[in-house]
Amino acid sequence: MNVSSERSKSIWEGVGATAARLQGEIKAEVAVVGSGIAGMSVAYELAKAGKNVAVIDRGSIGGGMTARTTAHLSSYSDDGFRELIDTRGLEAAKGWQESQAAAISRIEAIQAELGAACDFRRLDAFLFLAPETDPGVIDSELVASAQVGMIALRQEGVPFTGLEATPALRFPDQATFHPTKYLAALAGAISRSGGRFYSESPVSSVEEDENGVVLTTLDGPRVLADAAIVATNAPINDRLAISAKQAPYRTYVVAFEIPRASLPDALYWDTLDPYHYVRLQPGDGAFDILIVGGEDHKTGESNDGDARIRSLTTWTRGLVPQLGREKARWSGQVMEPMDYMGFIGRSPGAKRVYVATGDSGQGMTHGAVAGLLISDLILRGESTWQSVYDPSRKPMKAAGEFIKENVSAAKHFVDYLKGGEVASTQEIAPGHGAIVRNGLEKVAAYREADGTLYLRSASCTHVGCHVHWNDFEKCWDCPCHGSQFAPDGEALNAPAFSPLRKIES
Repeated sequence: MNVSSERSKSIWEGVGATAARLQGEIKAEVAVVGSGIAGMSVAYELAKAGKNVAVIDRGSIGGGMTARTTAHLSSYSDDGFRELIDTRGLEAAKGWQESQAAAISRIEAIQAELGAACDFRRLDAFLFLAPETDPGVIDSELVASAQVGMIALRQEGVPFTGLEATPALRFPDQATFHPTKYLAALAGAISRSGGRFYSESPVSSVEEDENGVVLTTLDGPRVLADAAIVATNAPINDRLAISAKQAPYRTYVVAFEIPRASLPDALYWDTLDPYHYVRLQPGDGAFDILIVGGEDHKTGESNDGDARIRSLTTWTRGLVPQLGREKARWSGQVMEPMDYMGFIGRSPGAKRVYVATGDSGQGMTHGAVAGLLISDLILRGESTWQSVYDPSRKPMKAAGEFIKENVSAAKHFVDYLKGGEVASTQEIAPGHGAIVRNGLEKVAAYREADGTLYLRSASCTHVGCHVHWNDFEKCWDCPCHGSQFAPDGEALNAPAFSPLRKIES
């Protein structure tokens, strides 16, 4: 199981790659844990170079967070280049922008080489001033963009009602695509190169020794590999070395029908925090699909997803009056690194284990960067951008953010001292979950529509934080490091891989 088991469904269909569970013990030169865009990009690059690759996923192939993206492909930082420069320095910011641009070009080249019908197209991107934000941010980002080497053009107005004269920046030569169609093309190419796929096989340990890496699944089967890549949204092989340097956030998306050619095909973001992000996807007949995201919050700290979807809908209909009916609504999770750059490279303290995480709101390009960077480390021993994304770095200039997020995580341990959300399970309506106190223990209780009651420990199996019910997705969320669990306690998303402990009634 993975996050594809949560309630909401995106507009992206599944990858279609079939894979059996891992059985017994197998050998591979490279084992890749996770079949989203990061894992598949690394697997593709290494399989193309002749490496024997095995890809293992806790759920279906390509059914994780990549299937919950909105698939913007941009080399502009969603945290802003001014913040990036101030936090990491100009040279690192230049390297970040260069690598993200290279990632877009690599996706473009791969989809052309494979003949992938994934709707890839180059287009403009626009950052526009929101009414509630400092007007100086546009000019500041114009200067910062030039400093890192990215073309940005100042203009007045974007094609939304009421924003015809708002200050904006235009970034040429950005892109977008259909993410799971792209993954399907990668999966086919990996298979043709001899790569193997294993689904429904959650990896529970990644152990390095002098001979290589041993990966063991929750049920016992193993992979013996020369090297391993952990590309699981949040790393399953890490307790705190990386997890303490990033924080999980829920983000929400709505897709609407829109008459074809009623809005220029481009990427759009505003300057709010959290910001809104908008793009088009080719549809059928006379309609395209307008995809709008935003309303982010720290994972597990709000339980009002439907209200956030309504807010997104109101915002969008105010700007795009020709908007049609809603097609889909969903949420996803992004991992926000404290210093605004992902963690891609050798896992801290390891020689043969690599990680890709901390993609912020730009998971698609970060995934392609992982393909380039990690394959270079394995094949050549070095990469142009390894210092930019070094997972072992200590984000000293982001110390304030580090303290804030870890204090936020620590306060969830205090939740164990509080009372339950309801006095007894009798108060829990069918289709809902709540926390109940049972003596000294907190219980995550969920009642199925047929009355079946699941009682599980409220302690996340990663490091023991207190989980919270997510009514929008019908799952349990851990606010500390982003683990998610099904109503019956099964782990859906890293870093946890073990289910919530069953409580006897």
